[in-house]
Amino acid sequence: MWRRMTGSGKQEAEEASIMRPPLLRSSLGCLLTGFGSFPRNKAVTQAAAPPLLSYLRKTMHYQTEPRGHQNSPDYRLYFKTSEGKYISPFHDIPLIAETEQDNNVPAKKPKRNESEVLYNMVVEVPRWSNAKMEIATKEPLNPIKQDVKKGKLRYVANIFPHKGYIWNYGALPQTWEDPNHQDKDTKCCGDNDPIDVCDIGTQVCSPGQVIQVKVLGILAMIDEGEMDWKVIAINAQDPDAKNLNSIDDVRKSRPGHLEATVEWFRKYKVPDGKPENQFGFNEQFKDKDFAVEIIQSTHEHWRALVQKQTNPGGIECKNLCCCDSPFKCSAEDARDVVQSAPACGSAHPVSPEECQDSVCKQNGHVHALTWRKLLLPSLSHP
Repeated sequence: MWRRMTGSGKQEAEEASIMRPPLLRSSLGCLLTGFGSFPRNKAVTQAAAPPLLSYLRKTMHYQTEPRGHQNSPDYRLYFKTSEGKYISPFHDIPLIAETEQDNNVPAKKPKRNESEVLYNMVVEVPRWSNAKMEIATKEPLNPIKQDVKKGKLRYVANIFPHKGYIWNYGALPQTWEDPNHQDKDTKCCGDNDPIDVCDIGTQVCSPGQVIQVKVLGILAMIDEGEMDWKVIAINAQDPDAKNLNSIDDVRKSRPGHLEATVEWFRKYKVPDGKPENQFGFNEQFKDKDFAVEIIQSTHEHWRALVQKQTNPGGIECKNLCCCDSPFKCSAEDARDVVQSAPACGSAHPVSPEECQDSVCKQNGHVHALTWRKLLLPSLSHP
């Protein structure tokens, strides 16, 4: 079991805990990501933006391929490598961002921001948006889809004074909050999903974008009795990334942001008739060391999941890259999964009835763009 350490050996222990026992490394190599935004209605490659920080190296790119119709229940966003091989963003993208050798043969060494290990984050919901996009954990290849509740597409409400999600929201791949595991501090079991992450960087990302982030801390949210950790991180490309190295740095440089995060998570389900969410540790954020420990624990639970050593709880574990996984499939099988989905078509309009509980609720029917213009100056560093 990984244990927190202090002193000069802390960083070495962190790396050792991540690398041991051996991760289920991708046979496609260290699938790192490009940066930058991209259109949402066609397959595109995430183009690498000019690096803002010297430690960012050349990375391998991902592509996303939409199927179905955006703003409809059949919409799916599938992932594939730059070579066109379809993959699962849940199981095949490495948790740890890794360096790449010049001959394109991946190295096993974690990518670092100076001495910091970077993590891959799969963006599900862009900042300022309301559509509740998520990795479809119970579908083959785990594409991103819009959540559906009672037959209707789900949109989160605007929690005054904010417009939609106040950070880029997504998940760390190769993690799983095991519903059979009870947290020793909160006495709650996992919510059966990858661990969630909030990127507090200033860039507005896109659904399906994969970014590298620095972990800063973690919040213990309890959602209707289930453990639902929220990792606080920052995009490694963000200009402030070099200055933010801990949750205390966030508190000092962005006053009010952490408090706003707690209030947002507390209330965002209330407009849907749900009770307020609760929090462990007296609503206090835990530090980076604690966050890394939780991430490592959820990674170990994921390893047991894809190796069929635990009850999957309905999770679809089909993958292409996980060594020794009985759920590993061929590239042909993966292609068949994608081709069986509805063909990509034009986006459906979003009716007022569909979004009345989100974009229009609590803001006096102010248009979303107007809200963004009003709030952007004050919340560019939320």
